[in-house]
Amino acid sequence: MAINLQKGQRESISAPKFTIGLGWDTNSSSTGAAFDLDASIFIMGDNKKLLSDEHFVFYNNLKSPDGAVEHTGDNLTGDGDGDDEQIKIDLSKISPQASEICIVVTIHEAANRRQNFGQVRNSFIRIFDTGSNAELLKYELEEDFSIETAVEFGRIYKRNNEWKFEAVGAGMKGGLQDYLNKYN
Repeated sequence: MAINLQKGQRESISAPKFTIGLGWDTNSSSTGAAFDLDASIFIMGDNKKLLSDEHFVFYNNLKSPDGAVEHTGDNLTGDGDGDDEQIKIDLSKISPQASEICIVVTIHEAANRRQNFGQVRNSFIRIFDTGSNAELLKYELEEDFSIETAVEFGRIYKRNNEWKFEAVGAGMKGGLQDYLNKYN
């Protein structure tokens, strides 16, 4: 039975291998343009900065150098039920310098398409055991992000040699570039 989290809530992750599933529905009739939401992963050290450029995992860099984080690929539409994008995590392979994995979802070309997260609904992040497919944690974003074009859904962090997940749900207006500036 999965644990449904509220914003700010933290929970331990017991499985060393798990998959992060991200999902959403869009209201494409509001702008006329199709939505393309993208999941990105920032693998950071204690200084809250990327370990290297290669530790930014997204649709153009699908795997971290240590093989611990693997993006399964870009979903250009978000159509259908279930996960729209997935990231596979194997904490047994992660670099010893890594202390945080930040999970961000952005809207591709949001400014040009006049799109924001206010037009996105049913957004969620879930963590499930890769082997058994048993859902461990789920966080559904319930807030209205009417001006934001990027949202940090959650973060996985190490504290006292234990990995935990925090439901973050914090938005930014500047899209992916804001997060690249913040974590680089």
